[in-house]
Amino acid sequence: MIEKIYIARHGFRLNWINSVWTSPTGLERDPPLTAYGETQAEELCQFFMSFPEEDRPTAIFSSPYCCTARPVAQALGLPIYVEHGIAEWYSPVVPGSGLHPRPGSTESLKQHFAEVDPSWKTMYYPSRKGETVAELHNRIDTFLSAFVPVVLQRFPPEQHRRILFVTHAATTIALIHSFVGDRSLHLKAGCCSLSELERKTIEEGVGETQVVGGWKPVSLVSGDHLQGGSSREWGFEDIEVEKGRVVEDPGVPGTENEPDAPVGLQKHTSNL
Repeated sequence: MIEKIYIARHGFRLNWINSVWTSPTGLERDPPLTAYGETQAEELCQFFMSFPEEDRPTAIFSSPYCCTARPVAQALGLPIYVEHGIAEWYSPVVPGSGLHPRPGSTESLKQHFAEVDPSWKTMYYPSRKGETVAELHNRIDTFLSAFVPVVLQRFPPEQHRRILFVTHAATTIALIHSFVGDRSLHLKAGCCSLSELERKTIEEGVGETQVVGGWKPVSLVSGDHLQGGSSREWGFEDIEVEKGRVVEDPGVPGTENEPDAPVGLQKHTSNL
């Protein structure tokens, strides 16, 4: 079984301070990190390198926006496996306004990030129509319940012992909620914050194959490893809501007739 889970949020993004930017991948809504964000990613990397070798990540899974994962991957000599199941969370689209963009395929990202390993095939695709908060949590529960058995089957034990997920604020929180089995846990995730969870024992009431609720927190959304501390913290309470519903966001103009596919859990055929 996976012994440790690490979850990192991406670094500080340029679009938060500048409306004029060029995407490193050419993808809409994929802004580059600021110089400060790149420093945060390097600090995260150096923090992992300060660990004893037996505590460092042995596999890295990243949202399709990969910049923050690169320093760690390079330093540890690990590939980056791109997984849309841990991609950004988007609010439901305004009806008739189009769809949210979908990040590029693993093959397209390989052209920009040499560390990306296209042998991993995405297991879950979120709907381009967006998600409610409950749907995001359901996505993560479904993804992880399929992901863990596949990783255990396809990776040798020395590779699946300690997994690092690099993702976004909402997805970071949903991942933690799923791993510990508590959606009510209040969290605010800052840029390049790091969470560490370890596998519960049978004596702690977890079954051998249990995924959701199968881990316990060691530290959550910590920014202690960053010189500037935690920055731009975000939690679900920061969502704009109206009468209990997440406020809808407009989609991308011109995508109204594009297919919203693939969506949901995919058959995994990777031969790692």
